Amino acid sequence: MIQDIYPHRFYNEYRPNAAPSGESRILCYDSGKILVKKGPEGLIYPRLCELPEEGLNAVYAFCVDDTEYYLDISGNIFSADGFSYENVRDLRLFCDNVDGMITFTGDHLNQWYSQSRFCGRCSARTVPDTRERAMICPSCGHRIYPRLQPAVIVGVTDHDKLLVTQYRGGFKYYALVAGFAEIGETLEETVKREVMEETGLSVTNIRYYKSQPWGIAQDVLAGFFCDVEGDRQIRMDENELKLAQWRTRDEIELQPDSFSLTNEMMKVFKEGRMV
Repeated sequence: MIQDIYPHRFYNEYRPNAAPSGESRILCYDSGKILVKKGPEGLIYPRLCELPEEGLNAVYAFCVDDTEYYLDISGNIFSADGFSYENVRDLRLFCDNVDGMITFTGDHLNQWYSQSRFCGRCSARTVPDTRERAMICPSCGHRIYPRLQPAVIVGVTDHDKLLVTQYRGGFKYYALVAGFAEIGETLEETVKREVMEETGLSVTNIRYYKSQPWGIAQDVLAGFFCDVEGDRQIRMDENELKLAQWRTRDEIELQPDSFSLTNEMMKVFKEGRMV
């Protein structure tokens, strides 16, 4: 999955007093795109020395091994020789896990900074906190922390069959039932509700599999397997899905990359390694 970057190490400790050097990598985003160069070994991110200093507002983001990454939060658009703005979602088929982790997590932070520029309590302009990763309102003291949206990925099984889906729009490959947790729900209750809403099926024997950060949608995903209970007939929500059907292990078609928890769960079932 995207977070599996060993032997590399991802460090997300906040360093409020860190300042970029000329060799520091700068993550510049614009409307779902990131400024990068496609190299023979993956993505290349611009260094501070390759960007114009005017208009740049770089805050510390994270570190991968010994390389520091800073995020430009100015909202400005920059140019650098050989670099271009590429759609973050499209890069999914080009990235390896390390580049994916950097790009998607940077995108998560960029969305949060962009959405937290003003205080939701008094509407004053916010500023980055000097002690922790938070935006603080200098007027009323309100703190805004990075948002994580809990969501579930659900592998519904019927003996040797797995329920696979395709979304109505967006991602075109086969997936599993998925959805966001609602206020007042446990994750297990979310599993039951989402499966019922999307496919009309009841489930039992819900068991946790694994979790994953998914920065593109500001999510933290929790994967569950469960068994269908009662009627096996699928009643698909056509507003959400364009396909929902039972597939045997031999019939399951995996996604073209190894980033997602969804794909790993389908692969685990296909290979008979399901918990």
